[in-house]
Amino acid sequence: MNQEDAVTYIAAPGGVLQGNIRVPGDKSISHRAIMLGALADGVTEVEGFLEGEDSLATLRAFQAMGVSIERPGPGRVIIHGVGLHGLRAPEQPIYLGNSGTSMRLLSGILAAQPFDTVLEGDASLMQRPMKRVTVPLGQMGARIDTARAGTPPLKIHGGRTLQGIQYEMPVASAQVKSALLLAGLYAGGETCVTEPAPTRDHTERMLESFAWPVQRRDGRICVQGGACLRATRLRVPADISSAAFFMVGAALVPGSEILLEEVGVNPTRTGVINILRLMGADIQLLHERLAGGEPVADIRVRGGELRGIRIPEADVPLAIDEFPAVFIAAACARGTTVLTGAEELRVKESDRIQVMADGLRALGIDARPTTDGMVIEGGAFRGGEVDSHGDHRIAMAFTTAALRASGEIRILDCANVATSFPGFDALARRAGIGLRVDPAHA
Repeated sequence: MNQEDAVTYIAAPGGVLQGNIRVPGDKSISHRAIMLGALADGVTEVEGFLEGEDSLATLRAFQAMGVSIERPGPGRVIIHGVGLHGLRAPEQPIYLGNSGTSMRLLSGILAAQPFDTVLEGDASLMQRPMKRVTVPLGQMGARIDTARAGTPPLKIHGGRTLQGIQYEMPVASAQVKSALLLAGLYAGGETCVTEPAPTRDHTERMLESFAWPVQRRDGRICVQGGACLRATRLRVPADISSAAFFMVGAALVPGSEILLEEVGVNPTRTGVINILRLMGADIQLLHERLAGGEPVADIRVRGGELRGIRIPEADVPLAIDEFPAVFIAAACARGTTVLTGAEELRVKESDRIQVMADGLRALGIDARPTTDGMVIEGGAFRGGEVDSHGDHRIAMAFTTAALRASGEIRILDCANVATSFPGFDALARRAGIGLRVDPAHA
């Protein structure tokens, strides 16, 4: 374990969340803004860009392929697009850190380039499954080599001619859908992807913002190759995945009241709101409006008592990244919460079903993992130590658990919080969580 890997969070028990806060920009939208801005004709200006390690990995990847990107101030990015066919071969393998989104979406773009590329990442990313993307891209004519287990590194062979396909996804995945649609920009004919359940539609919305026609009907999304992307101006809303930790923290504690400002409330991402409301959380959306084609609102959350529920499977893909936070809510709810249909959680930055179950049990909660979900009996958190296994969302989730704990919670291996939420510890303290970073491991 190196020095960075050793970052430990220590969360003091108790507390009440109060005030107005703005979490960083949406990670999914930040990735896509860099990608489409780089491939557009003209100069794209972005405000609210998430300056976390994952989004910066995408930014650096395009810089390595000859795209000029300026960063004149916090959250501001100016991208000098090179057009669909203006990327240049990188001088060495592209390193993407912990970012699965970068690797999967870039696979679609790079499959159509005239040059070879190799995509690598950190130890966690190098264990994540990639065949769900490489197989359908192969059906389009791409040639992408993986390690024996279907994991990175990815060697993407250039000079291939892509052809549009009609693809029915076996598992709902915004990353797979997006990779195929991005490849479809370069492909002959029409590329259509059919989803078994709705997933985040940021790629489709942003393609339209860059003036690329997208056909959408009844879970089927199609693009036609041969058009061009026109540069634009974008404002990235606050990330609902980051806001979820504060939503849960406030909902858990009577007397809490927070207002989360300018949060993206895209209907393909609001599963966490739906689930928390079903559990009895007091959540209001205020000042709903559109920003850059994305729905945005201020979210007010007041504390109260939560109840256990059977989580509707229709909400699972709409909240797939927020389940670590939802599990904390379930642990504090009265009664039993049952999650099914979420096997995707086992192949995230960690096996989020097993790692969350282990952490909940270490803190005194009855949590029983299943193949595709978990059964959680509401109870009381005691103090203790949990291992986040380098998963940023698990680290932040257990930080909020301390609000309802009887003792201090130590959370190991928290360095990767910076991948999605730079400044989380400072914002958590300002909101009312007694969080510090162990100086022996900072």
